[in-house]
Formats: sequence, C-alpha cells, structure tokens
Amino acid sequence: MAEAGTAKDMLAHLVGFDTVSRNSNLGLIDFIAAYLEDFGIASRRVMSDEGDKANLLATIGPDGPGGVVLSGHTDVVPVDGQDWTTDPFTLDERDGRFYGRGTCDMKGFIAAVLALVPEFQAAGLKRPLHLAFSYDEEVGCLGAPRLIETITGSLPPCHAVIVGEPTDMKAVGAHRGVGVYQTTVTGRPAHSSQPGEGVSAIDAAVRLISYFNDKVAAFKANPSPIETEFDPPHVTANVGTIDGGTAANILAGKCSFTWGVRAAVSGTGEELRASLDEFAGNDVLPEMRAIAPEAKVVTEFQRGIPALEKDETSAAAKLAYHLTGSNELGSVAFGAEAGLFADAGIPAVIIGPGSIRQAHKADEFLEIAQLDACTDFLRRLTAWCENA
Repeated sequence: MAEAGTAKDMLAHLVGFDTVSRNSNLGLIDFIAAYLEDFGIASRRVMSDEGDKANLLATIGPDGPGGVVLSGHTDVVPVDGQDWTTDPFTLDERDGRFYGRGTCDMKGFIAAVLALVPEFQAAGLKRPLHLAFSYDEEVGCLGAPRLIETITGSLPPCHAVIVGEPTDMKAVGAHRGVGVYQTTVTGRPAHSSQPGEGVSAIDAAVRLISYFNDKVAAFKANPSPIETEFDPPHVTANVGTIDGGTAANILAGKCSFTWGVRAAVSGTGEELRASLDEFAGNDVLPEMRAIAPEAKVVTEFQRGIPALEKDETSAAAKLAYHLTGSNELGSVAFGAEAGLFADAGIPAVIIGPGSIRQAHKADEFLEIAQLDACTDFLRRLTAWCENA
C-alpha cells in the first residue's frame, strides 16, 4: 500500500511509471487510487473506450459547491531517440534539480498535490478540493473531455480549476488553441515514362503546401493584436508529416499531409482550411481534372483543443491573484486542458512548477525550488479553502 511521504518521494513513484501516451496508465492510476484509499478517500475511474487507460477523480472536503479542481495529466511524451544521461524513468537528484521524464510536464504538480493529501484532510475545508488526473493529454487532450463531463455532470458547481502545467508558478490566463488537420490529394497513377496519362498527387500536394506556407508567412508578417501577447507573437502553423507515392517510376496516385495550427482565436484553423480549399478548387483541381476528372483534394479535421481566452475578472483569475500575490495573468503558446474546462463553464487558470522549456527534452528536469514553491502555493490554497 502507498504511504504518505514528501513531494520528492511521490515524484519518484510517479516518474517510475512509464506512462508514455502509447502505453497504458493504469499502473499509475492504481497507485494513486490505493494511496488515496489509505486515507479513506474514495476515487472513481473514468475509462477510455478501450479500457486500457483511465482518468481519476477524487474529492477531499465537504460535498458542496464552490470547490477547486486541481487538474493534471498522467501521460508523458516518448524518450525514443533522445540522449539521456540517466534512466528517464528513475528519478535522479543532482545540482538542485530532479531529472526524469515527466518531472516538469507534469508529474511534479501531481506529486505536490498527492504529498499534501494528509494536510488537505486535516484542514477544516469549507470548500472541497477535487483531484482530476487525465490520460492522453500529450496526444490531443483525449481523456479530458469525458473527465470534464463527469465533473460537470456529477459534482456540485465548481468555483475554479487550476491546471498544473509548467509556468514557473506564475499565473497564466490564456493559451493558444490547437487544431490538427489532414489534407489528402487523389490524382491518377501512371508510368513515369507517360506522364501525360496521369496526374501526380505529390506535385499537387507540393503546390498546396507552398500555398500553406505563404499563409503561415502572412501570419508572421501581419499578426493580430491578440497574438502579440504570446511567444512567438503570431499564429504558428506547420506541415508535420507527408505520405505519398508508390515508386520512383510511378506518378503518385495519392498523397496526404498533416498540418497543425496554434492560435489565440478559436476558428483560425477552420479559416486556414477554407482558404486552402479555395486555392485547391480554383487553382489546383481544374488542372488536375483536365486529365483526371476523379481528382480530389479533401481536408479533414483530426483533433484539437480550444484556446483559453483571458478573463481577468473570472473567479479563477481572482483566486490566482490572491494565491500568487500578483495581479497579472500571463499567456502561453502551448495548448492545455484549461481551454476545455473553460468551454465547459468552469473558470480556469494554469499555474504549475517548472518551465515549458525543459519539457519534452532529454534530461527533462524540475528545479527543487519549483517543487517547494508549488507545495507552498497549495498550502495557501488550503488556507483559502478553510476560510472561504
């Protein structure tokens, strides 16, 4: 059975679970559930369709409205091809830092929360604390929607959610939304010695990607004012993968490419898709269909998360001001589950230990001072829940 310990002890346990998104997270979820059960705290699992992954939801304190959700994701990014100095799934302490996959993004926050469970229980909370730990955030926030549905459908109305992504413990009130799309081009295969009998889907895809890149350059050259709050100060978009063709001596019959866009304003991805569709319809397809009437260009939305739009007067913002002692809300370019919470009607902020600049890299680390700062922050939250 799990035993109470320090945030460092808890972080060592969590890092030891290889919860790369392609793997199950059930071992880690079982560990957390058993740990909470040792303190008499019931938890519930919200499962994936396949049953190999789970969100976990637990409540500490009174069964009433006005609770604060402490949100974190349990999955981590792969270590494949990265040159690690030590075993990424064994916590290593040196030079004032904790090294290991997920220390920063974002098992450090979860470790601090779990280490303080005995203190949460001992406090005379007037508002509940809800622990909400999700799966598959790193591959598109796949677990969070059904976890949030459970929260809004089964818990009394919540006051705010704090998402513990790495922000150096500074309050963040806005993040960019993310949209991922796939464009598939259908041409007509032909022997490369007879190019007039076919239409290369790869050639058409190259034209579309060139147009796409021109649009990306325009985002950079003419940023909207809201984007200038972020780093970088403009919409970002890129083509991530290309797949097409059969052999060097065959005109490609199919070619597809995936692309993504990050923007502070929801709908930017759809605007870019519409522009790409217009270019395909007016400039690319007429030439293709002169030879191959069956030619097509189809762009489909694959996945995404909404932007978190800054609201400096929200309950979450006011709570952040009180707990951090600052009246400023920052903005981050990365996406997070906060936008999903806000869309569901729960005001959200992002505050967590570590820097995003250490995330996803070899020798990922979390400054020990940051873990300590997170613990102090959570104790201030506990006091607020006692006195609210």
